[in-house]
Amino acid sequence: MDMLLFSLNRDTNMPLYEQLYEGIKDAIIHQKIAVGEKLPSKRKLSDFLNISQTTIELAYAQLLAEGYIVSKPRVGYFVEDIDELPFIEKTINSTPTIHKKQTYAVDFSPGKIDEDSFPFTIWRKYAKELIDSHSKELLQIGDRQGEYELRTQIASYLYQSRGINCSAEQIVIGSGTEQLMPLILRLFDDANIALENPGYSAIPRNQFEQAVIPVDVDSDGLLVDQLEKTEANLVYITPSHQFPTGAVLSASRRAQLLKWAAQKLSRYIIEDDYDSEFRYIGKPIPALHSLDQNDKVIYISTFTKSLMPSLRVAYFVLPPALLARYNEIFSYYSATVPRFDQHILAHFMKEGHFSKHLNRMRKIYRKKHDKLLSILTKHYPTIQVSGDVAGMHVLIQVPHDKEEYELQQMAKENDISILPISNYLLTAIQFESPTFLLGFGGIPIEKIEVYIDALMAAWGISKH
Repeated sequence: MDMLLFSLNRDTNMPLYEQLYEGIKDAIIHQKIAVGEKLPSKRKLSDFLNISQTTIELAYAQLLAEGYIVSKPRVGYFVEDIDELPFIEKTINSTPTIHKKQTYAVDFSPGKIDEDSFPFTIWRKYAKELIDSHSKELLQIGDRQGEYELRTQIASYLYQSRGINCSAEQIVIGSGTEQLMPLILRLFDDANIALENPGYSAIPRNQFEQAVIPVDVDSDGLLVDQLEKTEANLVYITPSHQFPTGAVLSASRRAQLLKWAAQKLSRYIIEDDYDSEFRYIGKPIPALHSLDQNDKVIYISTFTKSLMPSLRVAYFVLPPALLARYNEIFSYYSATVPRFDQHILAHFMKEGHFSKHLNRMRKIYRKKHDKLLSILTKHYPTIQVSGDVAGMHVLIQVPHDKEEYELQQMAKENDISILPISNYLLTAIQFESPTFLLGFGGIPIEKIEVYIDALMAAWGISKH
């Protein structure tokens, strides 16, 4: 097809990507676009509708996730046959169904933080100072890479805490890893990306037009030997605390991986340093970026674990060689994080409160971590624990005659949420026993034993 004609309303609360998604979906359902027809490229549709390619990327990703279109790597998106998809036409008197997120009395999610320890008073102070007519310039669109004040503070923090020497000009701020990854991938014309298996589930394979190559991990992290046998020229990795296994990339594999990247101009490493602030055994693990002598590492991190998930502030650090290309491709781009939020965070960091908060949270999470391990070791010795050197979750293997899915359902029936490792697999891996992520960050320390006892009771495992 030549082009998609849709009316996008910029004066409504509905995001542009959602309007575009609804328009294309409606056209497919009512057969205005034929099955098998190719959708316009993101670049062409961006120029035609005068909207960003990121907006189109989000709309296409949602259509892909719901099965309305199919992606053919390096070719494009095509309309899928939806004859078998359930569809109910809207009627004038129909009542929309509201889907509420399931909540549980006990939640072992690895993404939870300690809510009671957040410095509300200090955060409120900076928010009140900024939300005033003296800051009226913040109502306008800011720098497309994010506020310079915040980027300066991030650069200083990275140098002091992770040994990363970079400038504010190399930093790009966005509203999460999921939003920033497509920006990074668009810097490469022909990219085959390798992902850890198991790996971070918030980066689904259907997000990429590029070929995705799963590479296994073991107790020493990513199997670089396996990576070297692939056609990948990009690899996304969590070397300081592999998610979800908790493995730390060994020194020899770090050297091997950096050597792999240096062998070809097109090769780069995307290092996600998502929770390096919280390590409980030994010295902090150096960032891979700090060891890189050839500018082949793109560093990415967030404030999700260190402050709060809802802040939605993430960032990446580009090697100098990629900066010019970034500025060329994203000349139209606007930062996706509200300017007020960026300045509140910048002030919070500048006045030393971020460092103080991290020091306090390390102590709190260490106490939770130690208590969790003590309870499991003392009362449930058959449970095998791994990935316990850092972060806010551990991996547990449960010797049981039930399958992983059955154990998860048994927990849910007892109002307990716990995630199996199979949620994070790109390709099937056989584990000796059912394996789960046991998050402890959001659990009050006085309830840790009660919650673990409840989980084990749901699985029929007796306390010793």
